[in-house]
Amino acid sequence: MATHRLSPTPSTVRWGTFDAAYPPLITVDSGDTVVLECVSGGPEAMPPPVSGLHIPPALVAIHAADLPRVGGHILTGPVAVAGAQTGDMLEVHIDKIAFGADWGYCGFRPLMGTLPEDFPERFLSHIPIDQTRRIAKLPWGTELPLAPFFGVMGVAPPPDWGTISTKEPRAHGGNLDNKEVGEGASLFLPVWVEGANFSAGDGHGVQGDGEVCINALEICLTGTFTLTLHKNLSSAGAGAGGSGTRAPLLAYPRAETATHFISMGMHEDLDVAMKTALREMIAFICTRSNLSRNEAYQFCSLAVDFHVTQTVNGEKGVHGLLKKGLLF
Repeated sequence: MATHRLSPTPSTVRWGTFDAAYPPLITVDSGDTVVLECVSGGPEAMPPPVSGLHIPPALVAIHAADLPRVGGHILTGPVAVAGAQTGDMLEVHIDKIAFGADWGYCGFRPLMGTLPEDFPERFLSHIPIDQTRRIAKLPWGTELPLAPFFGVMGVAPPPDWGTISTKEPRAHGGNLDNKEVGEGASLFLPVWVEGANFSAGDGHGVQGDGEVCINALEICLTGTFTLTLHKNLSSAGAGAGGSGTRAPLLAYPRAETATHFISMGMHEDLDVAMKTALREMIAFICTRSNLSRNEAYQFCSLAVDFHVTQTVNGEKGVHGLLKKGLLF
């Protein structure tokens, strides 16, 4: 299988938006590997010269290009997968994550975050990292182990949605901010347009569940992804004079790690996000076992851990974790 690489330049990134109309930069075959270099942060988030921290030249060039900007996420892509059609499923395996800078930032600003009424000011910290020791050196002295992942991984949304912000995670993936989906994990996304059109960005060096102040450790990352297309071979009435209308192979993002199966739910109401993550897990269990829906619901109460993914993106997130080895 081939390996492709995209570097972040003014012509290979989008700043803050997804749109089904964006043409792919490259088209790869299913099973190919794509290396996406991703940068993070607008000019207002850069460290001052006296800090001694190095700003990647690619990020400087993107700032200088004065690109259209909605929100804070700089995405590299999109990448199309040959043969992908609406109703298929794209598996994104995160083979490797490498750091692209020796620092990251974390902060908050008025009207944003989980407690905007308690923290109405602006506050920003630039946090150096030690790549050899894999730790972040926090301003008050704590050394925090790094656990990098991409906050944003997504395909093109349904065409009817038009141009949407990268801020809110939705059925196309996007700003999931799920720290479980790091190196070695696989993300499964429904395909909404021909080619799927995958993009990534919003590198995080480390994050707690909730991402409560609005930022994780925002940092430049390079991701190595293997993209595998799973075709939807079912069609209603196919071969019997039917219309050929297909139910989607997957309707909502899911993930898998070496140890767990992961369901997801996103909604502005955290209760609804929880219900979605639970329904998705029940459906997953029923497709992977001989349990009834009643038994799967009961099993979730006994064996599945539900975590609050993030509470700061408008569409809040919940993810369910089912330990592998418990299904039969």
